[in-house]
Amino acid sequence: MQMQLARQKRSSWPVWAKTLRRLGLENLAAWALEAGGPLTLLGAQALYLGGPLLRPLLSEARLDDLAALLEDGEEQRAFISFLHEEAAS
Repeated sequence: MQMQLARQKRSSWPVWAKTLRRLGLENLAAWALEAGGPLTLLGAQALYLGGPLLRPLLSEARLDDLAALLEDGEEQRAFISFLHEEAAS
């Protein structure tokens, strides 16, 4: 069950990585996640609060996935690794 939930959350990662790479921001995003520490929790809360304003830009599922990523340090580290792997390939 947890594996399926993790896979579902991570289904957005390739899209995010592609967008970050296209904008040249993959290294900055990885650095911000690594350096952000406790501030990422505030970022997640800001996404939850600002969700109604951000819905024209991102779907509710994508916003929830991003907020969940910011709340979970282990998922952040996994996404950082994913970004580095994508950059290397």
